[in-house]
Amino acid sequence: MSNITLTTVDVMALEKQEGAEFAFCKMGLLDLMGQAQINFKFGKFEDIFDVDHFIDYLKDDVRIVRDIPEWFTDKTELFSSIRRTVKNIPKYAPAQFYIDNVLPRIKEKKIMALKPFVDRLGYDNVPPEINKLRCRVNYHALKFLPDIEQMADLLASRMRNRTGSSNPYMALHLRFEKGMVGLSFCDFVGTREEKAIMAEYRKKEWPRRYKNGSHLWQLALQKRKEGRCPLEPGEVAVILRAMGYMKETQIYVASGQVYGGQNRMAPLRNMFPNLVTKEELATKEELDGFRKHVTSLAALDFLVCLKSDVFVMTHGGNFAKLIIGARRYMGHRLKSIKPDKGLMSKSFGDPYMGWAPFVEDVIVTHQTRTGLPEETFPNYDLWENPLTPCMCKA
Repeated sequence: MSNITLTTVDVMALEKQEGAEFAFCKMGLLDLMGQAQINFKFGKFEDIFDVDHFIDYLKDDVRIVRDIPEWFTDKTELFSSIRRTVKNIPKYAPAQFYIDNVLPRIKEKKIMALKPFVDRLGYDNVPPEINKLRCRVNYHALKFLPDIEQMADLLASRMRNRTGSSNPYMALHLRFEKGMVGLSFCDFVGTREEKAIMAEYRKKEWPRRYKNGSHLWQLALQKRKEGRCPLEPGEVAVILRAMGYMKETQIYVASGQVYGGQNRMAPLRNMFPNLVTKEELATKEELDGFRKHVTSLAALDFLVCLKSDVFVMTHGGNFAKLIIGARRYMGHRLKSIKPDKGLMSKSFGDPYMGWAPFVEDVIVTHQTRTGLPEETFPNYDLWENPLTPCMCKA
């Protein structure tokens, strides 16, 4: 087995083996924090993570170095030259692909960049020790900087004490930013003007997918039936109320700028007025130190969601998957709700369904979607469901 491994944080490491002389670690971020915009610009690894802890924790697994060796003088070449880049790595490639296609080039050039990097190594077609290493990286080696941890603890404490006494709180990861709505190519409630503006936005941003727009209505209906559309804030409100959550529920919202603004948020806020964000829990001065790196603000959201009594995701993405996976890994004692958007679309689309049968539908549908460990299956998502490789003595 080659000792080139990929981890959750895009770590590429090459130990001194089979003629290779150096280890190189490209510390970049996975879309773990990608909640604000689709085209998110990530900061450096050390902006939010404890690098010393990361290197020390993994020292017996992977040799990681902070910098490119001094003998390699043209560092810009590493990310710009075709000669120094391994490209077109297939998504979820097996380990053998790296042994056959990547290792020979690194042995030849000593240092190479891998592009793209995220989601390139498969889950169920690699040796078990590699998945166990991924778990050690994700749940033990990755540690946020102390100031981020402390601020997240403070925000979580304020959530629990908003009413003057200790109370549980819910964290809601709301994926309804303009970029997400546009990229989904789903149809949403709105005026003709809003729909026309969204159509122009999609045509500009994704012209190949948009084409002439004539096929999009049927595509949108199909995607909604398959549960591939983000839940609207109003839909989230109705689902939560059907689950039994009352108006007094304290809800922390982790979200970018919601498409449609306050008008779109109104149904959710009317049913659950105790909605707050980190900007409402903390003073401007307290958050100013984290504004230098947008990933630091996302890290705060991540930790406050992780510490919540109930976590609710509304769409896919690594941010929510990693939270659900981490909560499972920590003992699955905390509820993590993953709405079944496909089945819910049928209930929402039934004009004859009353409130009582809708409530029954919601409760029955989500009895097994509360974050308990699930049996793994081919091509399962390791980060959302770390049962076998991680929880069996990773």
